[in-house]
Amino acid sequence: MKLLKSTATVGGATILSRILGFLRDMVFARLFGASGATDAFFLAFRIPNLMRRLFAEGSFSLAFVPVLSEYRATGDQRALKDLVDHVAGTLLSVLLIITALGILLAPVILAIFAPGWLVEGRAEFGLSADMLRITFPYILFISLTAFAGGILNTFERFLVPALTPVFLNLSLIGAALLLSGRFEVPVMALAWGVLIAGFVQLAVQVPALLKLGLLPRPRWGWRHSGMRRILKLMIPTLVGSSAAQINLLFDSMIATFLVTGSVSWLYYSDRLLEFPLGVFGIALATVILPNLSRKHAKKSGKAFSDTLDWALRLSLLVTLPAAAGLIVLAVPILVTLFQYEAFQAEDVVMSSMSLKAYALGLPAFIAVKVLAPGYYARQDPGTPVKIGLIAMGSNMVMNLLFVGGMLWAGFSGPHAGLALASSVAAMLNAGLLYRGLRRCGAYQPGPEWLRLGLVVSLACLAMVLVLATWIPGIEVWIALRATLRATDLLTYIVLGAAVYGLVGWIGGLRPQQFVRGSH
Repeated sequence: MKLLKSTATVGGATILSRILGFLRDMVFARLFGASGATDAFFLAFRIPNLMRRLFAEGSFSLAFVPVLSEYRATGDQRALKDLVDHVAGTLLSVLLIITALGILLAPVILAIFAPGWLVEGRAEFGLSADMLRITFPYILFISLTAFAGGILNTFERFLVPALTPVFLNLSLIGAALLLSGRFEVPVMALAWGVLIAGFVQLAVQVPALLKLGLLPRPRWGWRHSGMRRILKLMIPTLVGSSAAQINLLFDSMIATFLVTGSVSWLYYSDRLLEFPLGVFGIALATVILPNLSRKHAKKSGKAFSDTLDWALRLSLLVTLPAAAGLIVLAVPILVTLFQYEAFQAEDVVMSSMSLKAYALGLPAFIAVKVLAPGYYARQDPGTPVKIGLIAMGSNMVMNLLFVGGMLWAGFSGPHAGLALASSVAAMLNAGLLYRGLRRCGAYQPGPEWLRLGLVVSLACLAMVLVLATWIPGIEVWIALRATLRATDLLTYIVLGAAVYGLVGWIGGLRPQQFVRGSH
């Protein structure tokens, strides 16, 4: 029950953040649309955001939390504080160097991420490089924020780290509404909003760390034993934890060779995918990593396997209907949230293509979030490294095959091939992670899986059939006023959830089945 409550706490805070995130993107769509300038900003923001997910919330957190959990388990508060101080000093020093290099070499970095713009001499390249110089320091602030969040999560203080993204959304909304009119290129205000958000997100962690008595006094600690263990784990987890993010990087690179708007279409569809991924997938992964680390430290093999099994069953229950809902409601969602003023009907159609392709991989994206901690908690990063490399290599090949095939066939939305490749790569990643945990004996599935899979699949099928029968076409949605769009969309979401829940209940699914084991 404790794990379920913690997941609900993180998920609830994340829901607030995602709602503000939708509001943020609605403001973006209304004010800036899907243009060359928005493409430039989204890429300038994606680069530090990608590095955040790779290093701060990816490899660093996955290496730091298990080591910190072991220090906590010993009960030696002095040694724990010493570790925190040395990690803080080392991390801060490295981040200052990286940030300085990022600002100085912004055009070089952008050339890697946006080769199409450079080769074609498009104006987006110079604009994006200017914004990247402003947004790049975000990686400094947000990495330190992730460090603070790792400490708080280890001590089961999940709420403050989960609420942190709220301040990013508030900063960007404020920048769009209050600052955009002050710039020759209005979208430049968003770059400053990112920088402000990084500082604020770090600042809100400080009171919680003070309360724990773990506000660090940074000290250089490259040779500290705990720091060396973290570094040893970080290097391989960098690959193992980041396949999905690097896949997004490849998407962006290829998208710069496609028509103007492709980067923005992928951004908006990815943002919608981030709602269930963030509210549930990341929340669940955040909660189970320290829990699995403690169980591994206590050599509780069965409890370790039971925790993974509970998390995977809960994932299936939530992600399969979420994926089906995103596919069947793609156009209504995009019209309701974004199709105003600068965001045109064509943008809805194009974004819906990539959203549906991304949604196919949602269960796999979240399964990776659940399965990967099963390795990192056991301090076994080697296997995810190999699997991550296979997934990334496959994604690169599929990017070229899918996009190339769509271009050759004259398909109107080849950017959807990038999303489809990411989804298929995630399925491969999740499948190999699952097989590895089974082979090493760390995970043994419970007896409920066959029935659960059958019931959830039938419930999703019923939901899709009902919604597909009733939902009108895009022309009808666009003709509706904003309030009617929202009420109609909410009606269809409630209808779909009711059908799914009813069929699931008839099939024998009960809430208590997912409360057991969540401790």
